[in-house]
Amino acid sequence: MEVAVFILVVLVFVALSGALVRLVRVPLPVLQIAIGAALAWPVRGIHVEINPELFLLVFIPPLLFGDAYGAPKRELMALRGPILDLAIGLVFFTIVGFGYALHWLVPSIPLVVAFALAAVLSPTDAVAVSSIVDRNVVPARLMHILEGESLLNDASGLVMFRFAVAAVLTGSFSLAAASLSFLYAVAIGILIGVAALFVAAKLLQLLNRIGGVPAEAQVLVMVLLPFIAYLGAEHVGASGILAAVTAGLLTGGSGVFRFLGVSARMQTMSLWTTLSFVFNGALFIVLGLQLPDIIRHVPPELMSLHPIIQPIATVVALTLCLIALRFLWIWVGDLAAGIAARLGKRKVEPFGLRVRLAGSVAGVRGAITLAGILSLPLAMPGTASRPAWRA
Repeated sequence: MEVAVFILVVLVFVALSGALVRLVRVPLPVLQIAIGAALAWPVRGIHVEINPELFLLVFIPPLLFGDAYGAPKRELMALRGPILDLAIGLVFFTIVGFGYALHWLVPSIPLVVAFALAAVLSPTDAVAVSSIVDRNVVPARLMHILEGESLLNDASGLVMFRFAVAAVLTGSFSLAAASLSFLYAVAIGILIGVAALFVAAKLLQLLNRIGGVPAEAQVLVMVLLPFIAYLGAEHVGASGILAAVTAGLLTGGSGVFRFLGVSARMQTMSLWTTLSFVFNGALFIVLGLQLPDIIRHVPPELMSLHPIIQPIATVVALTLCLIALRFLWIWVGDLAAGIAARLGKRKVEPFGLRVRLAGSVAGVRGAITLAGILSLPLAMPGTASRPAWRA
């Protein structure tokens, strides 16, 4: 009963947020996070324990599938170079740079633990980026790059995160094993995404041949597609996120919709629009519900100088560090693009300073980061104490 009441309360406030956003001049996700924090703040407020695996399963496949399906395929393909550069190169650069910065700023956090936290903070969030970044302010080319980056960097960030956590718990790390695991997660994740879409297409084709099948049955196949792709990949140790993204990217161009009747096609599009709004809103409200507990459990070592100013200053410094790392990476890539353009090897003109700054602050973190943090073990091996990463 408590779960049912919780779901109903969240859905009610998702609906209310759609009306309240007309009255306050803030992005809808920010308003929804504030609503979640307000619901959880009082002593008798809503408090929910999140299962990270269930959290990822419920929210991530449909949202990433929907974002990938709606992404401009031609533009993403044309910009595949800078997208892969950010989705893979920037992730590794962030892990190293932010890991050392975190260890220097909070010496009580061991370096290998700092790398684990950097890995889970490295992926940007496709849902948050598309919801918060103003398309009217950010140039279209940069927006396409940010969307493509956020769709792909989850896989690289989470694979490195798993290896960093394993290194903390076991005390050993193998670069060769990590590299092979990364390639396996990416390659098999993509293949399973393609396979799930193929199975869905064949099932829709079979339903179409039978005839007289309700449109709702065909719609259900499309709704289940991202979940099947995600679970299939996770079952074999590959990237479920990349499988769901692959299925979404290929759905539009694969011709799978030709197996849907007109009614089923219209219902599918309408349902995905509604589901996207509901899941987006519920996601950000649930994120907001975690804020009071996070604030209440600030570790003592971050309050030794001042109980309020020091934690805030630490968060601000680490946030600025993430922005600076993104700016440095984009700036170097921009210089390389400018040199290539002058040499006539590339036609793309480099970004200006304003666009570089916009791209640096647009690296929004979201559900993947939260789920990764929540999946960390509660204690270091062989101890009963709170681990260093809870700092």
